[in-house]
Amino acid sequence: MGQASLSSDQFFQAWFPTCVLVRTAQNPFSLSHAVAGVLRAADPNLAIGQVRTMEEVLSFSIAFQRFLVTLMTIFAGLALVLACVGLYGVISYSVSRRTHEIGIRVALGATRRDILAAIVRQGLQLTTIGVVAGLVAAFGLSRLLRSVLFGVKPSNPGTFIAVSMLLVALALVATVIPARRATKVDPMVALRYE
Repeated sequence: MGQASLSSDQFFQAWFPTCVLVRTAQNPFSLSHAVAGVLRAADPNLAIGQVRTMEEVLSFSIAFQRFLVTLMTIFAGLALVLACVGLYGVISYSVSRRTHEIGIRVALGATRRDILAAIVRQGLQLTTIGVVAGLVAAFGLSRLLRSVLFGVKPSNPGTFIAVSMLLVALALVATVIPARRATKVDPMVALRYE
């Protein structure tokens, strides 16, 4: 500060304000008045701006990354909701297309439990194929996200397992609801369907 000319100091202060760092073992805000007094004693014309802890400085410096992570979390949640709605819609449509087949099975003596198990099995087979393909793609693409991950490895098995289990559970629910509805169809109505 003492080596800079007044004109250059005034020019650069707008973009690069002078900062004084004080290391203390005490609460930083308890020393702020004492530090301000020492600085004013050195230069009475010195304007004291913000007094911040290093935690606040660090938090401010990663605010943009935190915003990106929050934005990605929101988009990931929306993607999960869309995946669930899409999964339910596809499985429900698939079951409704099989109404005639279900009616024939019931007319030939299949129990509702057998039909429910067959529909759930088929839905979970498709879900398993989708989850495995998604895991392969996610594992391959996770390397691209390395720069925005803090404290998490790109190939974190806990995350992959949790998301996979969530999708399988949602697929199970999305399969059971239309399957139960299909098992309640009267065989005569189902045989006349289409």
